[in-house]
Amino acid sequence: MNLLAIVPLLLPAWLDPAVIIHTLGNGALWGVAAILVIECAIFPVLPGDSLLFTVGMFIAMNPPSITFGALPAWAVLGISLVILSLAAVLGNVIGYSVGAKVGHALFKPREGFWGRIFDPKYVVATHAFFDRHGPRALVLARFVPLIRTFVTLIAGASGMDRRTFIKWTAIGGVAWSLLITVAGYFLGTVPFIGDNIDAVLVVIVLVSLLPMGVEWLKSRRKTAAAASVEA
Repeated sequence: MNLLAIVPLLLPAWLDPAVIIHTLGNGALWGVAAILVIECAIFPVLPGDSLLFTVGMFIAMNPPSITFGALPAWAVLGISLVILSLAAVLGNVIGYSVGAKVGHALFKPREGFWGRIFDPKYVVATHAFFDRHGPRALVLARFVPLIRTFVTLIAGASGMDRRTFIKWTAIGGVAWSLLITVAGYFLGTVPFIGDNIDAVLVVIVLVSLLPMGVEWLKSRRKTAAAASVEA
């Protein structure tokens, strides 16, 4: 099966970054910033990674929806990086506050869509992530969809020191926004990538899941080793 044939199944229209940006029109950059705040704070299924990449690509292509008057592309890129980085960090600070106030009530067994999104098993997995990496988990998790939102909520629910949280989440938020947006800016104009952007966005999502896969494999090996020792 052609890869592009399965893209619509993986990226429905309401999650397609290009559709989102075109729909937002002249307010695209501010709309993307608002989406990042929501994703990083409380709603983990939004396409933060692919949105950042697409914003970078659109800036390089210079469409009206991402430009600021007659400013050159490099200036627009700089302004966008500041806005998007602030949005990412603000989202995490909001998520920390939400986790501190209602985190325990949020992650509880329930049926339906919200039960799948805020499944208590994610709390266990995220706690294990914190145990292995400490505050650095806030930087590592930033590049992993879903986990970056849950880490923030659980940091608040577990009572992590606010200053420590803000320090590490700011490092992660700036690094995440900068690296992915700049990658879109420089790679998005490559003809092959521009002609196959849907496939590229799917690859970005899959690559961003690799750290989670590596951690899962490590956990499986440790569990198997412990079971072998007990046997």
